[in-house]
Amino acid sequence: MLFNSGTFLIFLFLFLGCYFLTRRSIRGRNWLILGASYLFYAWWAWRFLILLVGSSLLDYKIGQWMEKTSTPSARRQWLAISLAVNLGTLGIFKYFHFFADSFQDLANWIGLSLEMPILQIVLPVGISFYTFQSLSYSMDVYRRKILPVEDPVAFLAYVSFFPQLVAGPIERATHLLPQFLSTRTISRDHIQNGLWLITAGMFKKVVLADNLGQLADMVFSDGNSVGIMVALGTIAFGFQIYCDFSGYSDIARGVASLLGFELMVNFNLPYFARTPSEFWQRWHISMSTWFRDYVYIPLGGNKGTSMATMKNLLITMMIAGLWHGAGWNFVFWGLWHGLWLCIMREKQPQTLISSVLSWGITMGIVFYGWLLFRAQSLDQIISLTQSLFSTQKPSFLGYYSLSLVTFMAPLVFLQCFQRFGGNLPKVFDSFPPIKMATMALAIWLIGIYWKQEGSPFIYFQF
Repeated sequence: MLFNSGTFLIFLFLFLGCYFLTRRSIRGRNWLILGASYLFYAWWAWRFLILLVGSSLLDYKIGQWMEKTSTPSARRQWLAISLAVNLGTLGIFKYFHFFADSFQDLANWIGLSLEMPILQIVLPVGISFYTFQSLSYSMDVYRRKILPVEDPVAFLAYVSFFPQLVAGPIERATHLLPQFLSTRTISRDHIQNGLWLITAGMFKKVVLADNLGQLADMVFSDGNSVGIMVALGTIAFGFQIYCDFSGYSDIARGVASLLGFELMVNFNLPYFARTPSEFWQRWHISMSTWFRDYVYIPLGGNKGTSMATMKNLLITMMIAGLWHGAGWNFVFWGLWHGLWLCIMREKQPQTLISSVLSWGITMGIVFYGWLLFRAQSLDQIISLTQSLFSTQKPSFLGYYSLSLVTFMAPLVFLQCFQRFGGNLPKVFDSFPPIKMATMALAIWLIGIYWKQEGSPFIYFQF
């Protein structure tokens, strides 16, 4: 059930009707959210619902068992069980074929004849997101950052909360779980903010991302793309994935706001970052902070020598790359970012000129990273990289460039306005007609480009 589909709109309309009848009953509200979330997830494949329920129940019980255990060693054992089961399940469903194929290729390369077993495994949608959200609860209980919750329905609803279930933000129990344990007051601001975020998210996805995606596909599906086209196609993909993913996050936050809940902001103008470190403070914030808190810092963070810090950064970013998908291009993408985090770790521009230069370098790093991310194989990475240095110009360059600029312009304009002193919410609050006109224009354009069943969000595959 996609956010940008007619099916979801019907589902949301019916759910809201029931929700407003139960919103002041904590337990009734949580039961309704839980049932709706399981229906939402089962719409894709009901068979995988058992994984979501099993992971949630396991971490719920482990949290209680850890609290009843007084010895540190016993607490570590319970945490180890949570890690082993959750990461083991994730590994089997997401990475079995990747590691099996890689091992077989290595064996064949050194002259061994080896046939690895083939399993018909389908990747459950959203497994990387809800696994990490559930795991963070177990680790926070272990670290005594949060007390284990007593209400199983509240915890199950927290893990499966349908607005952010399949593509985040990856919430922490310290932030979202308490909202399931208290009565939520839905104000006019909640409703207005929710409708605005849903409209903005749908506009990013339906109008911008899907059209930019067609431009990117023209390049990445063509094995003979030349230099300027590879560069423009990579820019198209970079803006596509931002509009697609941040659009999903906006819709998730908007739906949650209609229910009186608050989800964390997942994107904060990432393409204005002046260093790789700043980019990761602005891009997919819920994931980057998760890896910071549960991988990078436990590895030692920046407390050791410079070499130890760089090792920790590379390991963390390699794992973060692999989290995105079972492919070597994702590993290379993670290592690419890890390498530049190491190189530019101490670089903090102080002047306007140095800021502009640093921003240009950072965007070069980020967008070449998107080429690695979007490529389907090592051969394609090599081919596209070589093509970047070609000076050929295709006959349709002008049309392609105009189309790219057309679908990038609305986002660039609004984000430049927001970055350089403009505050869109205040402007809209001060001039309601401007806000209404903007929403009307966005809804009109959404209607023009709307596809009833919608196209999948990019991050659903992760």
